[in-house]
Amino acid sequence: MTQVPDRSAALPLVQSRKLGAFTLHAIESGLQRLDGGAMFGVVPKPLWERRIPADERNRIPLGLRCLLVETPDELVLIETGLGNKENEKFRDIYGVDNAASDPAHPDRLHEALASLGFAADDVGIVIDTHLHFDHAGGNTYRDGEGQVRVSFPRARYHVQRGEWEWAHQANERTSASYLPDNYEPVMAAGLLHLVDGNVQIAPGLSVYRTPGHCPHHQSVLIRSEGETACFLADVIPTFAHLPLPWIMGYDVEPLVTLESKRALLSRAVDERWLLVSTHDPFVPWGHPVAEGKGVRLEEVGGSA
Repeated sequence: MTQVPDRSAALPLVQSRKLGAFTLHAIESGLQRLDGGAMFGVVPKPLWERRIPADERNRIPLGLRCLLVETPDELVLIETGLGNKENEKFRDIYGVDNAASDPAHPDRLHEALASLGFAADDVGIVIDTHLHFDHAGGNTYRDGEGQVRVSFPRARYHVQRGEWEWAHQANERTSASYLPDNYEPVMAAGLLHLVDGNVQIAPGLSVYRTPGHCPHHQSVLIRSEGETACFLADVIPTFAHLPLPWIMGYDVEPLVTLESKRALLSRAVDERWLLVSTHDPFVPWGHPVAEGKGVRLEEVGGSA
């Protein structure tokens, strides 16, 4: 198995490239650090640590990548990172590093938007792949007075209806991932739209159910002028997870994840999708290429 090359340099805050008539901006909204064993499930440490080395607490670095899509009609944000609402104990446990360099911004996501010339009010659509805190935490933010507010007040947020219901049925196994301040204020403001199944959200953007990590997890397909990109989210959390059996211990239905991955990667290779990773700490995107019985990643850079 190929070892990871030295990637000690931090990724740029934003990397951009064209997809047909759209512009994609991969936003590095921060890092978190989670237990490597949990992230790779039954895969032995000597194998996974070749891909992503662990720290002294057995945690591996994970990106908190969001994708901003500029279409001719809309500014669409896919995922919102972890946000700024959690206390220092939480941030230490999960190794969170997402503070903006300028305290005028609540977190690094908003700093990245400003660097692109956008404000929160410019975002018209937000897509939550699911409601776990590291994917939807930036749906809201805590202001200087300690009040929780909706981060993108002019946007319509979208998530699977089943995911909303699952979040409200959380049990001892799942409740730590679902923090109500990340989504209840959005619903209370009338901005959360619940969708059912594989549906179009806007011209060129649709959600694609990829269950397993949680029962109603969705990925996002972006299509323009014959090109397709897929924002993977946690069906394939890092590119180290491309092998079919490399599945997180966090997944509530790992055998369902296996079939979601199999179907997604088959389409992605055949149709030469650009895959966009949420959590890969080294590489934001690339094309999957069949190699032997598996799939490898052909990395691509920014081009916009």
